[in-house]
Amino acid sequence: MDTDSRSKKTQCIEDLRRRVLTEALEPGVYLDETELAETYGISRPPLREVLRQLAGEGYVVLHENRGAQVAPMTHKTMRNFFVAAPMIYAGVTRLAALYRTPAQLVRLKECQWAFRQTIRNGNAAERAVGNERFHSIIGEMADNEFLLPSLRRLLIDHTRIGMTFYDPRKAEMACVSAEAADQHDQFIALIEAGDDEAAADLAVAHWELSRAQIESFVTPISMTIPLGRAPGVTEKRGAS
Repeated sequence: MDTDSRSKKTQCIEDLRRRVLTEALEPGVYLDETELAETYGISRPPLREVLRQLAGEGYVVLHENRGAQVAPMTHKTMRNFFVAAPMIYAGVTRLAALYRTPAQLVRLKECQWAFRQTIRNGNAAERAVGNERFHSIIGEMADNEFLLPSLRRLLIDHTRIGMTFYDPRKAEMACVSAEAADQHDQFIALIEAGDDEAAADLAVAHWELSRAQIESFVTPISMTIPLGRAPGVTEKRGAS
């Protein structure tokens, strides 16, 4: 495969990941291989290699005779997501504090700077992708071949859920984003200090911040609307 073909293949992988994370490709939708091949200027064989890689990472599901489907988010998926998230985040962050390298710390700090920029710009998609990247780097720091695939799969749905409810125009969302960014700074400090216990505790607190926002979105305050008079019922008037 020549350099140009490899470049197009890399662009295709990176763009499809982003489109899944930001829900430009909605959960459960089937992908049209012909359309994708034309869009990214690659032939079907390398495209199928891309789809197999994305399937291995958890972005898509491959079905025989039906092709690639963007990973669905079912009730079971969501339940398992909420059960597993605090365990995986805490375990990965603990290991990151123990095994991080100076080069990885530099990348994490650069990612955090960019994340704060996206918050100031109010771009929901950039914020979601920036947050995913921040925690992916922490996963790389952990250097654990058993936990990293689980973290990556978790971050896919966490990012997609965040795209569903995050609205930068709401004041409460801005406050949550500011708190999340501050916690990112704390992650950097604790990982740099090698404080694995405190880093793991912070990971759970960081997850609870997200969980509370997700719960508030799916269980909003009910609207109270006067029902009015039932049909056929006449109003009783007081005696004159």
